[in-house]
Amino acid sequence: MASLDLYLAYKRDTSRLIYWIVQASNAIVTSPVTLPDDVPRNPNTDGQITVSSLVSLSKLIAKHIDSIPEAILALFRSVIQARKAVYEKFQQLVAHDSDSEIERSNASHKYFIDALVEAFEALGGVAWAEKFKSDGPPPNYQADLDQTLFANKFSVLRNEGDTVLGGNDSSEDKSDLESHQYQASQRQKQRSSCKEKKTKHVKKTKKKKMGHLRASTTQGLDDVSVENYRIIQDEQGIMIDYWMAAEALLYEWARLRDHLQGLWHDVAYSSLNSAIAGAVSKTAIKMVECSANAVFVDFPGRDSYETVMNTITFGGPDKIQVNIRVAVHHMSLDYIHSGKVQETVLDVKELFLIYVYQDLIDFVTDFQKTRSGKPTKRMQSQIRNWDPNLDLQRATKTERLVWRRSYTINWLYDLVNIFSSIVVQRNNLRGENHMLESVDWSTAGPWDKCRELFGLSEFAGMITHLAMQKPGSDIRSKIMPHRVFHLQYIVDSFTISRGWSLPQFRDHILEAPPHDFRPQRDIDLFLDRDQKRPGSGFYEAVGLLEYTVSKRGSTHGDSDWYRASCKRLQALEFNLIDWLGESGHMPVLTNAPPSRFSSSTNYDGIWKHSPFLCGVGLEEGLREACWHSFMLLDELPEPLLLVHLHNMLVQKGYIAEPIHLYAKFQALFETSLFVDGKVPTSHFYKALRTRAIKLYLLHPSAQQTVKDMKKHMNNYIFNTKPLLILCNEAGWDPDRIPDNALPMPSRLAAHRAAQAKPITDPITGQKRLDETDLVKGLKACGISDEVLIRHQTASSLHSNNLQNAIESKGHSSGEVCDPYSVGAHPGMGDGQGTLKGLGAHLLRMLEEDITADFHGHRPICSLNFIWVMAHFLVLFGQFEDELEKLRNPVYEQVYGSDLPLNQKRAIFVFHVLQLQDEECLRVMARKFQNPGADFRYHVYWEDLKPKRPREEETLIAIDDGEGYNTVILTMDKNVAS
Repeated sequence: MASLDLYLAYKRDTSRLIYWIVQASNAIVTSPVTLPDDVPRNPNTDGQITVSSLVSLSKLIAKHIDSIPEAILALFRSVIQARKAVYEKFQQLVAHDSDSEIERSNASHKYFIDALVEAFEALGGVAWAEKFKSDGPPPNYQADLDQTLFANKFSVLRNEGDTVLGGNDSSEDKSDLESHQYQASQRQKQRSSCKEKKTKHVKKTKKKKMGHLRASTTQGLDDVSVENYRIIQDEQGIMIDYWMAAEALLYEWARLRDHLQGLWHDVAYSSLNSAIAGAVSKTAIKMVECSANAVFVDFPGRDSYETVMNTITFGGPDKIQVNIRVAVHHMSLDYIHSGKVQETVLDVKELFLIYVYQDLIDFVTDFQKTRSGKPTKRMQSQIRNWDPNLDLQRATKTERLVWRRSYTINWLYDLVNIFSSIVVQRNNLRGENHMLESVDWSTAGPWDKCRELFGLSEFAGMITHLAMQKPGSDIRSKIMPHRVFHLQYIVDSFTISRGWSLPQFRDHILEAPPHDFRPQRDIDLFLDRDQKRPGSGFYEAVGLLEYTVSKRGSTHGDSDWYRASCKRLQALEFNLIDWLGESGHMPVLTNAPPSRFSSSTNYDGIWKHSPFLCGVGLEEGLREACWHSFMLLDELPEPLLLVHLHNMLVQKGYIAEPIHLYAKFQALFETSLFVDGKVPTSHFYKALRTRAIKLYLLHPSAQQTVKDMKKHMNNYIFNTKPLLILCNEAGWDPDRIPDNALPMPSRLAAHRAAQAKPITDPITGQKRLDETDLVKGLKACGISDEVLIRHQTASSLHSNNLQNAIESKGHSSGEVCDPYSVGAHPGMGDGQGTLKGLGAHLLRMLEEDITADFHGHRPICSLNFIWVMAHFLVLFGQFEDELEKLRNPVYEQVYGSDLPLNQKRAIFVFHVLQLQDEECLRVMARKFQNPGADFRYHVYWEDLKPKRPREEETLIAIDDGEGYNTVILTMDKNVAS
């Protein structure tokens, strides 16, 4: 089974090959010289050719172009090898079953391959292959290919023994080209000099028409991108291409599923924060969606999961069973030591997610029958006795599959009932008449503002839309592959938490469930509803902030600015308390169907039995908290004022050692709090004044709305975005995150910067990277050119070590033997900085960078900024209370005015920094040093440490009857046991 990257490389290579053939043949057809009668008179204007014309055009090119570029011949060979590899798989299938459809596909496939080979041989491919026997691409292949395709122009033609147009890399300039064409034209005129005058007139007219023809050809192809050059095939040929695409997609998705299973295993068994796993899972789901879109753009109307499944299994799993035998090898990280561990036969229904897809179909079909939120009697008899504590280690495989199916359908019932509850209750209680099958359940619909589920709104909206359709509605064509994978990840997260893992290339793995794991574990730490951890939870922090603002407002005048900020936080707090980790309002809804996980309307079971929901829900809740917290920090003056004040007191010796909370807070936002990120050691008033003027602190603009804040987050000071926010803004496609927004330093930034082509210094000979903003940012963090360049080559060296280790053991690596492979790794060099084509490796990089926001050098997702803000306000209140008792003249001068409280505080600190009143400084220094001002007192996750040991890797070897090929799946058509 070929990987998605290799299929996309095959697709790209085919388009580039057709591009060259069309351009070369058009150059011949539209040339000013007289050509034989068998040459086509009309150039290609749409970039599409038939299989038969592929041969004829190649023969035309061979006859009239001098020296075919090696890069084109290598491109030809790669396409042929890819098609032959798939043809051999089809041959294996025919050997087991003489299905007429497969036989017709094989005949079409053979015809296409024969045409490719004939065209290749016509261009001199046999002689070239004898000269260049390596299966890999020639040296400098990618650069030569780009030069051949996009830079070099056909400069020399061959006509009746004279060279007229060549495709070899030519260094001749335009004048040389014109000279060649002129000389060839003169020779042609000499041969025709004995012809009659009328004939000469006809030739002139013909030459004029040819000029128009060249112009129209160029204009027609200008609108055709290289990717749209293609071979026109019959239905059988199209289905073969589709089968290749579907196989590659399923392999890629299987790898992603395998990686995510390990991630959710870490959540349950190694205390990985579930929000990290949720964020990475969202990215994986987006990768599945993007990969499907990239492939299915060539196959309109064939993008549903049902079509993919029926294609890869030749009609559906009930018609044909495909067994895949695998051998598992463990290999150390140095790729030197390996050994076979086990061999097993994979369950194709598990591999292709057919079980979970069928469960989804069964649920929707059953729900549609009554649309009451209650299973039919028939379904009820199948799923009502589900036991969440079933001993899966003792259960048989069949019992485990039945148990999982019951869980999936029960969970989906609760999901739809919760998500649709508002609309259903409006119909039941208010007499409104919303047609359930016509309601817009999407996140763009009118009911999104009333949603009652964090983390799964988009997925729940799609499932609810399907379930609410009338019975008999076509639902299969509406279920896209990424939706099936989304549901599979949800189910996997739960089975793993119960000790049952399903690695894609191994049999079921069973172990005891973790004794102390609860899916809501991290949500409870974040919210701390019961206030068991003072100083940490979001719920208590919002309450304290509200109390502090209320108290200050009653004693120091106008505090409306603070109250408006608190009001937004309270709205978020209510939503989080009611709908994150619990389904708070469901019990009060009249006539709500009972939860499938309890005998009452307590719907908390949907959370208690879903680590995935808890993870993605926490990710969204935490992201919302960050948005509101940064907005609050930016609107209120205290954070900037206190950091500048604390710095002056430290620099002048009033505070002997920096206070932990303020030092860490300053380090997180140093570039925002100080001009150019430079912490002043003198002229403190000027430093704050310069920053304040730039940020309009003394004359703030109107407060942002939540909608504007989420859309732009145009904060003046606290505009550093956690990776969770960046990924969400990019639609969970990391490639769409701008360079200037990536965290510095980070794995994503380093990898993107390392994709730039190194520049060699002509004097020293040393390599360096172009000074892009990304490279400059990484260098500012202490990462040198040498480190980035080593990162650039690390993947290839890593692959070579793996290849050498495998070959030394008598195996052949998939990277070497896979016939799709040609040139650089697809997606790695096609566009500077791209992250596409990295698969699970991208997920690992993203996991590390997000973890850094929780536990690393920038724990921006760990710090409870609401608690910090409350601490800031309390501290300012202590300043004011003490100085008021002392009747400090600076204090009385400022606070005796009628200005709002936020402006009083800003002006007061400016006076203190400018006048440096001794009494004020000593009072403030003493209050700063009160116990409790510690960063670590206000974090959510201090008890959770990421743990992801990777002492060894697992390589998959597939038995093909002649040994093992690593990471290649060969498929045998047998009856499943």
